[in-house]
Amino acid sequence: MNRIFKALISCTLLALIAVPLTGCSVNPATGKRSFTLMSWEKEKALGLAAAPQMTEAFGGAVPDAAVGDYAWEVGAKLVTGVEEGVPDLDWEFTVLNSPVINAFALPGGKVFISRGLADKLESEAELAGVLGHEIGHVTARHSNQQMSAQLGLNFAIGAAAVAVGVSDPDSDVRKYGQLGLPAVAVGSNLFLLKFGRSEELEADMLGMRYMARAGYNPRGQLEVMQILADASRGTDRPPEWLSTHPLPESRIDRIQDLLAGEYATTQGNPSFVERREEYRTRMLDRLDNLPPAPAPTPQEQAQANAYLNAMLYCQHCREAVN
Repeated sequence: MNRIFKALISCTLLALIAVPLTGCSVNPATGKRSFTLMSWEKEKALGLAAAPQMTEAFGGAVPDAAVGDYAWEVGAKLVTGVEEGVPDLDWEFTVLNSPVINAFALPGGKVFISRGLADKLESEAELAGVLGHEIGHVTARHSNQQMSAQLGLNFAIGAAAVAVGVSDPDSDVRKYGQLGLPAVAVGSNLFLLKFGRSEELEADMLGMRYMARAGYNPRGQLEVMQILADASRGTDRPPEWLSTHPLPESRIDRIQDLLAGEYATTQGNPSFVERREEYRTRMLDRLDNLPPAPAPTPQEQAQANAYLNAMLYCQHCREAVN
C-alpha cells in the first residue's frame, strides 16, 4: 500500500508541476488566497451574455415592475456593504416568473430569485437573506473558483494518466498507477463536492455580513433556511459528503452560531429591521394579484428537484458560463 501511495503522489506531482501558478490573488470579500482563471471583467462579460437566456429560460421577469423595483431596492442596500477591492459590478436583481423554489447568481452581479421562493418568504429581511447569499457567491467569485478548480483537477488527472501511459511496463508507476488513477478521479470529484459545500456556508456568512451592514436583522437568513427545510421534508436526500450542498441542519447550526456570536448585538436591537408588513404589501400582495406563473419547463423542474434533494436555495448556473 505504501508503494501504491508513493506512485500516486508521483503522478499527481508530475501533473501539478505543469499547472501555471498565475491568477492567484487574495479575495477582498473572503480574505482568502484563491486561484482564478478569469478576470473580473471576464466575469462581467459572461454574466451579461448569459443573463437574458437565463431570464427567458425561467419564465421571464414577473409582469409587475413594482415587484422588480422592490427587489432592486433591497439588493442595492446590500451591495453598499460590499468590501473595498471588489470592483464596480453590473448588479441586477430580477424576480423570475417561475413557480419553482430557486435563486441563483451569475458572475459579474446578475442575481435572480424565483417567484416561487419569494412567495414563501415572510419579511424583507428574509428577502435580504436570499439576495445577500447570492451577492456573497458573486463577491467570493465562487463560479470562477469552481471552473478553475475543475480545470486544474482535469489537467492533473490527464497528465497523471499520460505519465502512467508512457512509463516502463514493469515499473511501479505503470503497475500501481493503473489501479490508482480511478481512485484519484473519484477523490477529485469528492473534493469538488466538498468545495461546493464550503462555498454555500461561506455565502451564508457573507450574506449575513451584508444584511447587518445594510441594517437588516441577520436572523432573516436563519428563517430562510427554516422555510426551505420545511419545503424539503419528505424528499430523499443523499449523504452530506456526497452532496454539493450542506444539509439544512448544517447550515442552520452554522447560522445559529453566528447569531449567538458575531451578530449577538443585532438580536433584539431595533436598528436591525425585519419589515414584515412592508414585504407583505410590496411583494406578497402584488404577487397574489398576478396571473399564475406558467408551468415550469423541464429545466426548471430539474433544478427544483435538485434544490429539494440537495437543499440548495441557489444555483451557480455553471452550465451557462462554461
